[in-house]
Amino acid sequence: MFCKLAARNVRRSFRDYGVYLLTLTFGVGLFYTFNSLDGQSAMVFLGHNDNPIVNSIFVMMDVFSVFVSVVLACLILYANNFLLRRRKRELGTYLLLGLSQGQVSLILFLETGIVGIISLILGLLVGFAASQGLSALTLSMFSIHMAEFELAFSLRALGKTILYFGIIFLIVMLFSGVQVSKAKLIDLMQGERKNEELRQRPLRVAVVQLVLGVICLVAAYAILLTFGMALAIAILPLCVVMLSLGTIGSLLIFKSLSGFVMKFAQGNPRFYFSNLNLFTLRQWLSRVHTTYLSQTVICILLLLSIGITASCIGLNSTIEGSTDERAPFDITVQNQSGDVELVDFRNLIPQDLVAWQYDALFYYNDPEITGIHEASGAVRVTDYNALLQRQGLPPCTGELPYLQDDYSQALVTGSLGLTLVVIPDEMAQSLEVRRQVWCADYAVEPSAAEAQILPLIQELQSDVAVRAESRLNLYADLMGSKILVLFLGLYLGFTFLLAAAAVLALQQLSQAADNTSRYTILRRLGAEEKMVARSATQQVALAFLIPLALALIHSTVGMKAANDIIAEVGKVDTVHSTAVTTLMLLLVYGGYFFATSLACRRMACKRG
Repeated sequence: MFCKLAARNVRRSFRDYGVYLLTLTFGVGLFYTFNSLDGQSAMVFLGHNDNPIVNSIFVMMDVFSVFVSVVLACLILYANNFLLRRRKRELGTYLLLGLSQGQVSLILFLETGIVGIISLILGLLVGFAASQGLSALTLSMFSIHMAEFELAFSLRALGKTILYFGIIFLIVMLFSGVQVSKAKLIDLMQGERKNEELRQRPLRVAVVQLVLGVICLVAAYAILLTFGMALAIAILPLCVVMLSLGTIGSLLIFKSLSGFVMKFAQGNPRFYFSNLNLFTLRQWLSRVHTTYLSQTVICILLLLSIGITASCIGLNSTIEGSTDERAPFDITVQNQSGDVELVDFRNLIPQDLVAWQYDALFYYNDPEITGIHEASGAVRVTDYNALLQRQGLPPCTGELPYLQDDYSQALVTGSLGLTLVVIPDEMAQSLEVRRQVWCADYAVEPSAAEAQILPLIQELQSDVAVRAESRLNLYADLMGSKILVLFLGLYLGFTFLLAAAAVLALQQLSQAADNTSRYTILRRLGAEEKMVARSATQQVALAFLIPLALALIHSTVGMKAANDIIAEVGKVDTVHSTAVTTLMLLLVYGGYFFATSLACRRMACKRG
């Protein structure tokens, strides 16, 4: 009987509070996705190349997973507390019907178990799909051929997810049982009758709070932009002042809304008395003076989510751009014994493996001949222009000899280690050969080509000193850093965004449930259902958009400071980072807004 009752309660609760299941499913999926790195193709590729950062990535992900699990546990407890609050009258009815508190606790225990199993199954399915997509995205970012992509299910992540969320659900079960066992029957039966009083603040107080809030934010922005993000964070007193001003400023702005917005609306009677705007504003503002603290926390969570995500995407694009500059060709082989013996690479390397190749000689610089003292090597203008032409760069047309001192422009893949002077072809006859450099682009898939070419190069090492550097190896060297930055950034970004959106959604569902009787009165007074549903949606929109708007302002200033640091490393890709962050906001934050709006509209139009 208790199992049947628990199953019915779960089915009924999810009809009106699907956001709870959505939060659990997202949490499980997020946790599995970022703990399944051991089975993802990118990590397998790194492991095959003996990249030392692989173990560091696993350690960092384990550490951050503990932090994320704590955040998700708090979020799930908050959501469960919301459901218990909404069901106080129902639980009190069970007690009136003769059930003991232990039996009611058993029902909640079974309900939590059913919810846990459903969310685990759905979350693991979502996590499995998301992990494959993330793996494919990672491979495409590192220019690895997609033939290496394979579907993989991580048993390690599965066990870890079940263990962590099993503990979380056990805590939720115990928490629910304790709440029911300590609750009094009269409190359960009257739990939904507690209303909040709209305490309207004087306009002058609201204006002062708003002005002080803006001043605090401007001061925090000025510190960040003047000293830069690196110094503002590194210097502890400066960091404390900046963060304190930003938090206090946000708090004051949200607190001022209860008086400022109402006075502004009442000053526009045509708007204030149009449709149900009066009811909508008063219902929304009735919660502002008690939820401004949570609104500030939500704004900070959104700021962290937007800033971390955009920064990690932008930094990854910058790293990838600098890698492309260091790897203009698929492979470069340097014969450092070129002054003694030259290698015939055209006969050594199978020609069906390369689509383009060039063999160049680099010379010792003799200042008495070239007239350039700063250079350590020399290259013929014909060879120099041929390498530039393959990269799509303009040739050297200036007066020769020409000192090539632009170190940001890679002439070969890898490190040449020479400051070059470009000389006329005929001048090279008067200089001694220093190094032979062979560059090539593959005609087949890179890993397949290198599997045949590198062993041939290694056989030469017994006779001459050769060094081979390939684009694939350079990508592999930087892949670990890119994965660490990308995955940790997305992991934390999604976690903070999920927490902010879920808390907002549950707050709005709670308010909509409390307003059910008021919506019923509006309909009895003649309000159309369309107007009532629109009022419910508008309240949700105000709650979601106002913290987001302030968070976007914060993140705009923060990203300006972050991009200044990233620009010192390379070109900042603001378009890519903005697009990915916007997509994440639309999917998660927009998804919660849509689901919450539907649930609140259903409650508003539900006939009692």
